[in-house]
Amino acid sequence: MTPLSAAVEAADSVLLTGPPMSGEYDLFHRLLHEWASSPIVISTGRTAGKVRTDHERITGAADDRVVVIDCMTRDRELSADGADETRYVASPGNLTDLGVQFTELVEGGGPTASRAVGLDSLSQLLMFSDPERVHRFARALATQAANEGWPFVATLGSTMHDESVRHTLHEAFDALVETRVKGDERQFRVRERVDGPSDWTTF
Repeated sequence: MTPLSAAVEAADSVLLTGPPMSGEYDLFHRLLHEWASSPIVISTGRTAGKVRTDHERITGAADDRVVVIDCMTRDRELSADGADETRYVASPGNLTDLGVQFTELVEGGGPTASRAVGLDSLSQLLMFSDPERVHRFARALATQAANEGWPFVATLGSTMHDESVRHTLHEAFDALVETRVKGDERQFRVRERVDGPSDWTTF
């Protein structure tokens, strides 16, 4: 168990947030890999092929079966990568279609014993929808995943939104993980709903 997964072990849903290049995207994939051998990734900013390449590069796990809901691939006929494990949504702004595709995956059966759900990223959704709507969407996904016994993690760029927007999104999650760069090190700390922040930990 990694220091981060141990720190958020009791949380059903986790929000990773930090400035660019501070490592939240790496932690996103590391958590999914540690939680499940067949994670579902809702990708609002990267193609399915890029998500799978990044997952293998970051985790070293070539055998993880990563299922992707892809909001970026425009020409589906040109993308044969993981075709049986990829679903497509025309735009990150179509939250209804995203929800439908996720529900179909949940209800479709298959290897559910080792599932986890990741959404990268909420910042992309906020380009199309207001914070309250994105909050409701994230909470609905987290609840649906929790009902299946699947942990849920999402990312949010901390420097892209003001404090009120960040606070609105934080409320949808059990735990908040903040990342930063200190000197030459990337670090994280955890904020629970009740407890204060943990110490910064290098990863």
